[in-house]
Amino acid sequence: MNEHYTPTVMASLATQLTSRDRHLLRLVWTHKVLTSHQITRIAFNDPTTARHRLVKLHHIGVLNRFRPKPPTGSAPWHYVLGEPGAVVLAAEDGTDLAEFGYRRDRVLSIAYSQRLAHTVGTNDVFAHLYGTARQTSGCHLHTWWSERRCAVQWGTHVRPDAYGRWTENRRTVDFFLEYDTGTETIGRVAAKLDGYAALATATGITTPVLFLTSSPRRESNLQERLQLRANQTSVPCATAVTNASPHEAIWLPHNLRGTRLRLAELAAHWPQPGTRG
Repeated sequence: MNEHYTPTVMASLATQLTSRDRHLLRLVWTHKVLTSHQITRIAFNDPTTARHRLVKLHHIGVLNRFRPKPPTGSAPWHYVLGEPGAVVLAAEDGTDLAEFGYRRDRVLSIAYSQRLAHTVGTNDVFAHLYGTARQTSGCHLHTWWSERRCAVQWGTHVRPDAYGRWTENRRTVDFFLEYDTGTETIGRVAAKLDGYAALATATGITTPVLFLTSSPRRESNLQERLQLRANQTSVPCATAVTNASPHEAIWLPHNLRGTRLRLAELAAHWPQPGTRG
């Protein structure tokens, strides 16, 4: 244990943290960074309560925060794991800070990363689904694997931004998520289906790939490429634009022109012979 975190200090932290706090610390660590809006959606019913609790968690150091400066308007606070928070999680895991893998400089580097918008955007999909499942009967987010975990599991073939399993009204769909911010060419994005085809061949499981794009024009151009590629690879895919909750009727399958489906409805459109998680 770090010499600064004596048993007395740890005991003091333990009395100040609720089970919800510990869960949030774990989620922030897993997802690298979560905004105040995302945390509110994930764990709170009232924005004021969420704001006050986040101020407290920041004050005791278990969370650090920063606020990016966008070209226009303002951004919410972005929260990352603080060192005391990492010590708490390491203790829960029965390890020390070094083995846990926490380094403050690496954690805070996300604030200056060119991938910040991509990471936050991907996490927004998670936050929407998690929050919807928490508040809506018949909805459940069974599985959500981060980019890091996906890379460990399937990195030889593909590196999706996430893998999830979602249920709504007894319809369950597994999916890979590709969060497209527009920094790659359309051709390169569409070519990712080749890797998913290779994974399907290797595992015997074909899982739909969902491409979440930054604009209607981008989506239209990507759809044209994906229709051909999906037919060649036999990997089902769908597109949407990042302007609505991902569980709603925003998904346009490559082989269903003009009709957008809810996330769970993709299960009936593409029956899946097996699951991964």
